[in-house]
Amino acid sequence: MEDASRGGVDDAVDRMMAQWRIARPDLDPSPFGIVGRVHRLERVFEREMGRFYAEYGLDGPEFDVLAALRRSGREGTLTAGELLRASTVTSGAITNRIDKLARKGLVERTPDPADRRSVIVVLTGPGRALIDDMLDGYFEAERRVIEALPHPDALAAALRTLLVALGDASPPGPPGGL
Repeated sequence: MEDASRGGVDDAVDRMMAQWRIARPDLDPSPFGIVGRVHRLERVFEREMGRFYAEYGLDGPEFDVLAALRRSGREGTLTAGELLRASTVTSGAITNRIDKLARKGLVERTPDPADRRSVIVVLTGPGRALIDDMLDGYFEAERRVIEALPHPDALAAALRTLLVALGDASPPGPPGGL
């Protein structure tokens, strides 16, 4: 059966779902139509965005830290704990990211005057210049990745609904706060 919404073109997920329908006709593989595509899209996005980051001598996790610092609304500063909460990785991974960026001279650590057990991570001048230089190209690269979508705002709204339903809601507060 040809689906007009996809122009009669199958992708790898369609083929896998067809195989499941033959191998296990008692199961409904239709959720995989979304979940499988989200997984595959993640790999495609990472590959495409990875090319962009590499042009600036960074990788995705390093960009994420610089972007979090830049959008923090606090002169490019966050505690290591705030960076951890702004990401989905372990504290060891955040430490490694900060270490790499510090070696490149893009961030520096300073003691937190309010809590001696805490460290504040600060964008350096070169770090701020780099992230600012990257942002136009970053959003343009993302636009290119999604340009084939007929209704990107509707998809963004549907994905937001799904993420919130699965517990991935942003805490209340001002947009600049973490």
